[in-house]
Amino acid sequence: MPRTASPQRRREVTDAVIGQLAATGIGSFSLRTVAEGLGQSTRVLTHHFADKNTLLTAVLLRLDERQHEALRATPGWDDPEVAISTVVRSAWERNLSPDELAMTRLIREIEGLAAAGRLPLPGPGFIRGRAEFVASCLTLRGLSESAALTSATLLNSAFGGLEGDYLITGDAARAESALEALCAWIDTCVRQGREGRGGRPHG
Repeated sequence: MPRTASPQRRREVTDAVIGQLAATGIGSFSLRTVAEGLGQSTRVLTHHFADKNTLLTAVLLRLDERQHEALRATPGWDDPEVAISTVVRSAWERNLSPDELAMTRLIREIEGLAAAGRLPLPGPGFIRGRAEFVASCLTLRGLSESAALTSATLLNSAFGGLEGDYLITGDAARAESALEALCAWIDTCVRQGREGRGGRPHG
């Protein structure tokens, strides 16, 4: 049974676990393997988490939180005058930067396990959460809520597919050429949506 510990310390331990999983992947996830990777005993983990699934739940929730922090830190996301393609390119560069690449791979691995039905918990909220965030960017730029959510879902799925293509093949030129086509498409959607709603973005 985990003993009472401060939320701040529990978050620090969770972040340390996430850092370890980013380096090793989540396929062999267990309290023992994570503790060994951290150079600690399993007691360090069981002090905060009752079992493996409790820890995994905390990891998924914290990853979701961190992902939204990163999304909200993307320059221009809440400025209707900044093209949505600029926001998309910024996210691409951030996700594939040396500092974030391991974390991007971890998130893609988790999503793959969830899609394959191999995650022993309900699927992470990454997918829906990203769609809702991007939809909020699109409504700011003039799309209706329903059109924004549909376009955001398609944009995110295509973006994720291109990101996966690059991570698997390393073919940056081909992936980024397709990314430019995707950016042109979403800018057109925004322009047409704005024209259809009188030419004014929502403020």
